[in-house]
Amino acid sequence: MARPKPLSELIERSLGPVFAAQGFASTDILASWPEIVGERLAGFCQPEKFEWPRRRAGRGPEARPAPGTLVVRVEGAFALELQHLAPLVIERINRHYGWACVGRLSLRQDRVGRGAKRAPPKPVLDPARRGEVASAVAGIGEEGLRDALDRLGVAVMTTARG
Repeated sequence: MARPKPLSELIERSLGPVFAAQGFASTDILASWPEIVGERLAGFCQPEKFEWPRRRAGRGPEARPAPGTLVVRVEGAFALELQHLAPLVIERINRHYGWACVGRLSLRQDRVGRGAKRAPPKPVLDPARRGEVASAVAGIGEEGLRDALDRLGVAVMTTARG
């Protein structure tokens, strides 16, 4: 029997190639972004891609790679604030990973998704109109068709203005 796998393994396996194409070693930076930059700032900016400098010839295999540039998408109003906080953000990222992987931030102004939006509450159908729908479909013999028409009738009645 196969052991259950943590969700993080499955996400890393499926999203890993996409993140690698953007220069990220793992999906960790997106998950850790709010704790790195703080909740307030994380709502208005997010890492987009990581640009590593080209390797120079003559460097040994034991030499650490040169720090790269983290491209961050930021809402227009917060670009100036993030620009002023860039040295602190770079320090926090490097401390999070334990080595100087980020040397500078490159800001790109754009809209930043702020998570899933809540769906508006479903309108409530009053019992009398619900009864009208139920009586209208009661004569239909096939159960699947009757249920589908019942759902359709309820949807039409809840969205009908009047």
